[in-house]
Amino acid sequence: MITGREILRAVAIASCLVLAACGGSEETAKKADSAPRDVGVTRIELRPLVGGITASGVLVAREEAAVGAEVAGYRVTQVLAEEGDFVRAGQPLVRMDPTLLEAQIAQLQANLAQQRASAAQARREAARVSGLDREGVVATEQIEQRRTAAATAAAQVRAAEAQIAELRTRLSRLIIRAPVSGRILARAVRPGDIGAVGGTPMFRIARGGLVELRADVPEAELATIRVGQSAQVQLPSGEMVTGTIRTLSAEVSGDSRLGAVLVTLPVRNDLRVGGFGRANFTGATTQAPALPEDALRFDAEGVSVMVLRPGNRAHRVPVRTGRRVGGWVEILSGPPVGTMVLLGGGAFVLEGEQVRPVRGRTDGSGASAPPPPAEVTNAPATPRGGGTTFAPQQPGSGSGPAGAAPAGGGAAR
Repeated sequence: MITGREILRAVAIASCLVLAACGGSEETAKKADSAPRDVGVTRIELRPLVGGITASGVLVAREEAAVGAEVAGYRVTQVLAEEGDFVRAGQPLVRMDPTLLEAQIAQLQANLAQQRASAAQARREAARVSGLDREGVVATEQIEQRRTAAATAAAQVRAAEAQIAELRTRLSRLIIRAPVSGRILARAVRPGDIGAVGGTPMFRIARGGLVELRADVPEAELATIRVGQSAQVQLPSGEMVTGTIRTLSAEVSGDSRLGAVLVTLPVRNDLRVGGFGRANFTGATTQAPALPEDALRFDAEGVSVMVLRPGNRAHRVPVRTGRRVGGWVEILSGPPVGTMVLLGGGAFVLEGEQVRPVRGRTDGSGASAPPPPAEVTNAPATPRGGGTTFAPQQPGSGSGPAGAAPAGGGAAR
């Protein structure tokens, strides 16, 4: 028969076994948590980078024509063009109601016929009495009156003809035509509107369909740009096109110290005035320290990279960047060429954390990164451009394990 003492002894033994098992699991978890994480690495290297200036701006029409009514007070009956259409010079855009003008012209033509008949009668009477003053049959005063009446009638005929010509000109202007060939940027007229002179233009036309990028460039860099130079322009769609610098601003803004550069672009249907663009004004190609864009780290303290210190421990180093070409970023100041840097900006890697470089991780250019050493030793150097100087510890002198392999040693396996 099992006694109470034996039951208590069994319970105590089971409790000890459970506690031992839990302690082992926690110890195993701690060991797993402390294991270095795998990271991709790359080295800072000299690469050929194209020099130049990058500036943003807006798309503008090279020359813009405003189209409006030349006669006021007539109703629009037809709109013959739409926004985005390419029109030719002289092409009808709007028709306005000609009824009133046609009636006025008809009335003036009837009056003109009467005036012409009266003028003909006055000329005949003046001719009939001409010379009779010498014979004493008709008084000189009467002869002069008839001559004056004939001249007045002729003048009235000419005035009526001029008035009709004016109305016919007005009638022709009830058809509003494109003054230049180009693409319609905006339409602000609808059937039923009453035409007004000097109001909002009915149409805005980009002459020849030519669109330019108006880019703002810092004053100090304007001197490096030349008229006629080519520029690569990124359109709002992301597509790159080649443009030509047409003109440089003769003045700069007193506030921003920026000057305008106008870049003529190829004629395209998808260029929309007011859109955003970015221009790269190319210069000479030079060798410069560079990193893949993926290696940069951005935080509240600015731009930095995570370099590998002895013992494969991560260390944050501030950098100053320059040109960006093909996924690579120029390092103006920071670690020297050859320094091993974590990819991905060292995401989730803390200062001083030990990591394990992984062989075969890409460096952002599509090629594999150089095989990482078992332990990295970055040589101390003064950064370019007055950046932060860092002096990594030598193996065995700091946090690195004793007997660690020097830089360039065998890869970790």
